[in-house]
Amino acid sequence: MSPAGNELAGAGNELAGAGNELAGATSPYLRQHADNPVHWKQWTPEALAEAARRDVPILLSIGYAACHWCHVMAHESFEDARVAAAMNAFVCIKVDREERPDLDAVYMNATVAMTGHGGWPMTCFLTPDGRPFFCGTYFPKPQFLQLIAAVTETWQGSRDEVEQASDRIAGELRRMSAGLPGGGPEIAPALCDHAVAAVLRDEDTTRGGFGPAPKFPPSALLEALLRSYERTTSPVPLGTVRRTCSAMARGGIYDQLAGGFARYSVDADWVVPHFEKMLYDNALLLRVYAHWARRTGDPLARRVAAETAAFLLGDLADGPMFTSSLDADAAGVEGSTYAWTPGQLRDVLGTDDGDWAATVFDVTDAGTFEHGLSVLQLPADPDDWERFERVRAALLAARAARPQPARDDKVVTAWNGLAITALAEAAVALDDSQLLEAARRCAESIVGLHLVDGRLRRASLGGSVGESAAILEDYAMLATGLLTVYQLTGEQRSLTHATTLLDLALRHFADPDRPGRWFDTADDAEQLMVRPADPVDGATPSGASTVAEALLTAAHLVDAERAGRYGEAAAATLLAHSALLARAPRSAGHWLAVAEAAVRGPLQVAVATADPQSDLLAAARRLAPGGSVVVGGPVDSMPLLAGRDRVRGADAAYICRGRVCDLPVTGVAELAEALGVPV
Repeated sequence: MSPAGNELAGAGNELAGAGNELAGATSPYLRQHADNPVHWKQWTPEALAEAARRDVPILLSIGYAACHWCHVMAHESFEDARVAAAMNAFVCIKVDREERPDLDAVYMNATVAMTGHGGWPMTCFLTPDGRPFFCGTYFPKPQFLQLIAAVTETWQGSRDEVEQASDRIAGELRRMSAGLPGGGPEIAPALCDHAVAAVLRDEDTTRGGFGPAPKFPPSALLEALLRSYERTTSPVPLGTVRRTCSAMARGGIYDQLAGGFARYSVDADWVVPHFEKMLYDNALLLRVYAHWARRTGDPLARRVAAETAAFLLGDLADGPMFTSSLDADAAGVEGSTYAWTPGQLRDVLGTDDGDWAATVFDVTDAGTFEHGLSVLQLPADPDDWERFERVRAALLAARAARPQPARDDKVVTAWNGLAITALAEAAVALDDSQLLEAARRCAESIVGLHLVDGRLRRASLGGSVGESAAILEDYAMLATGLLTVYQLTGEQRSLTHATTLLDLALRHFADPDRPGRWFDTADDAEQLMVRPADPVDGATPSGASTVAEALLTAAHLVDAERAGRYGEAAAATLLAHSALLARAPRSAGHWLAVAEAAVRGPLQVAVATADPQSDLLAAARRLAPGGSVVVGGPVDSMPLLAGRDRVRGADAAYICRGRVCDLPVTGVAELAEALGVPV
């Protein structure tokens, strides 16, 4: 090592006894690293101050519990004493991207700017004040040691160059955070039609989905396409939904034994997944399959919606709330829980059933995965459902005896909000009141635990809420879930909690200088190098598109003063981001779904009834297009029912589009005709 390197090593030895500080973290991912010989710290002002006092770089490592390559790098490097000794010359900070998405966003942008690509584990070297000067992702152990040595030498021997480089990168990140240009087109049916047409041009009509491998479930786009079909009655977007949802449900990305979807498919045919199962994916997909089932009655849609809901309630539930994910690995081997050979099927089921199962699940001698193993698919419905259920139960029991993937028990506010919305909507599609009760209990529990001193927190673990402040998506997704529950239950506290969250979002996250623009972190949150503000929909809808959804819905559920305020904020938000729909609709799936609702008013259906089990109210919920506002109750019980009573002794449905209302209808057939949908 150079003399300069020895100086930095000496700085590290200064605190050699400081040790690893992750044992008390609220993130299971951080706790997984608590036994590393690396002197990991969490991201705190104290950690940054230590780097400044010692005048050493920060080595920032960002990952998440279900990340396969995060585990690989941890095993190769972070558990190795020699690598740890080299790392400990720096201030080493470990971050769970799911707990601190604000940090992840800032440094992922830096990584992409420097390398042209991103991913996890993310590995960044920062100045003590947080400016990045070198970023990458996964490094094998030999290269990582070389990188540490090079950074050490550069820090000591070329400090001016490091400072200049970090200044340039920080300036570029600030430029990138300036947001979309103004002057986008108005939100109108023509814009939605343009966006839908652009999306459909990218469809893989043979295999389903969009673009080449790897393929990710396009949940938000599918919801938008269903809403487009409902508005236009064109069979084209519905055909895309049917092809993509069928291909995913019959492929290996879907767990054919236990339900639930994996993160993505590594191939274009949805056969071999990256095996981690995320709460957010399954919540978003439950919403889509439930909507598809409700609109068409498709038996595949109904079955997958029911099984995905059962997966959430069975595998990811922690009491009334939902945990974050299941790992891709079990006992250090990716996919080992899920893959089979024909011989293994025969061992469990016997020859006849084993051979039948191999045919049904497309398990071959050559295999579709690794080492002759196959991921189960279901290319077609079985010819004997009773036999199928018996075989599936036997295989599930045998699979339970295998090593199981670890679960990240962290409870994330935003993703629970997605689950609340999906379960409540699935309750309507599947006529299952237990799903609504699960949504209601989750909503009450999240609010009770995560709303602390009038502000929302990001996550909890084992009933203990963490210190990380919630970001915009947490407020928006939980508010959307609460508004969905309110429409189905009429419980005032759900509406009160939702409007409290929206008022906080408007106060702390809205950009005061640019109407309709939003920051992802609060105005009084920790000041990072850049204040994140990413409106693009990704694996989950953006905070901005979701707050637009919540505001649009709430504007028709509250008193006139707040209705005006929420409605204006929703309209400004959609207009400020309409350029995304015009120029990059594949990256604006949830924006398109919200816009589809907005151009219809949104549609509101208020059913005057004294009976919570009213047939007309149930029909309204079943028939209303996605994004509609549907409520029921006695006259004057809520703003949408002000002065609206039953008609000649019969329950009556009042349908409004924006501020324009039709005459009331009292029959299901009349209601369906007014809504323009089949009964």
